[in-house]
Amino acid sequence: MRYDVNCSIIFTELPLLARPAAVAGAGFGAVEFWWPFGSTPADGEIAAFTAAIQDAGMRLVSLNFSAGDLAAGDRGLVSVPGRTQEFRDSVEVAVGIGRQLGCRSFNAPYGNRVDGVDPAVQDELALENLVYATGAAAAIDGQVLIESLSGAARYPLLTTADALAVVDRVNAASGLANCAFLADLYHLSVNGDTLGTVIATHAASIGHVQIADVPGRGEPGSGRLSIEPRLAGLSAAGYDGWVGLEYTPTGASADSFAWLPLRQRSAAADAPVPDGGQA
Repeated sequence: MRYDVNCSIIFTELPLLARPAAVAGAGFGAVEFWWPFGSTPADGEIAAFTAAIQDAGMRLVSLNFSAGDLAAGDRGLVSVPGRTQEFRDSVEVAVGIGRQLGCRSFNAPYGNRVDGVDPAVQDELALENLVYATGAAAAIDGQVLIESLSGAARYPLLTTADALAVVDRVNAASGLANCAFLADLYHLSVNGDTLGTVIATHAASIGHVQIADVPGRGEPGSGRLSIEPRLAGLSAAGYDGWVGLEYTPTGASADSFAWLPLRQRSAAADAPVPDGGQA
């Protein structure tokens, strides 16, 4: 397995732009981020972000499109009326960063249900926005990821089946086949999916994997979820992509990697290919 560290949830004791270097110091070679900007960023903010990753010698594996104000309860913009331009602006920024750094995976948080809006209307808007996003990602041989979430009462994608229904609908509408399932083992487990069944049945649809233990969303070994057998199952089923460490460390961030031997941390992958080449 190839592991990357999510710098939006790990090393949060450091400034955002200092985190890639900390990841390198812990022995890893790749990172991922949620949307790293407050809103549509200025050119200087983008340059500082990309420089922090490049200067640390990191590969950027996955980047979220804007999810809105997470602290205020937002969980994406894809299906939210009135925020289409904000979402599409973030698509252009993220794909531009992907073109520069070789990142080819972009997570599109779906968004909460909105009071007074027909869910079917939101789903149709989501389809339009995701077809737009997959078209932008296709220009650099990229993929758009759809995930299920836990802990968000108004978020409509809770299970593997929920997310895959969106993936299938987008791929049928776009004809591009570059929308894929982000299998977050933490969220799926909390929401009641049987992980062994998900892996055995849907491995071919998985474009990225994220892990955290249950309960608590801590590092592997902090809870009761048997993560190593799940990763072995993914490998046996043919998954050869990345596994994002997307957990909240129970102590110091650097200490939260003790479960993973140093020899397994560095990225066993080709160098990133910028400017639209196949990653």
